[in-house]
Amino acid sequence: MAVLSLNKQNFKETIESNNFVIVDFWAPWCDPCVAFTPTFEAAAVNNPDIVFGMVNTETDPEIAEYFEVNQIPGVLVIREQAGIHAQVGEIGAPAFDEIIKWAREFDMTPVREYYKQQNSKAN
Repeated sequence: MAVLSLNKQNFKETIESNNFVIVDFWAPWCDPCVAFTPTFEAAAVNNPDIVFGMVNTETDPEIAEYFEVNQIPGVLVIREQAGIHAQVGEIGAPAFDEIIKWAREFDMTPVREYYKQQNSKAN
C-alpha cells in the first residue's frame, strides 16, 4: 500500500476510518527524516493491512502541535483511534519492524474499557 500524505483535510478521517495507522512526522529539511522515508515506505509495502501516513510538519504544524511532537523524525502508532506508542529520533528498519510487531500484539482491552467508561459517563 502506498504511503498517504496526511494533512489537515484528511488526518482525522484517516484515523477514524482505519483501525491501525502509523504516522511519520517529518520535514524536508530534516536529513534523518528524509533518510527514514525509504524504511517507512518499505514497511508500508510489507504491512498492507496497516495505513502508513506522513505529516509534513512544515506544511501542517497544527497536527504536530496537537500531538506534542517537539522533535522529528517522530513516529506515532495509533490503534483504534488511540495513540499506543510514540518514537522520536532516528530509527533503523529492524527496530521499526519490532515496533510494528509489538503494536500488532498490543492488548487493546484496557483502551476499549477506557472508551466504554467514557461513553457511559457521557450518556
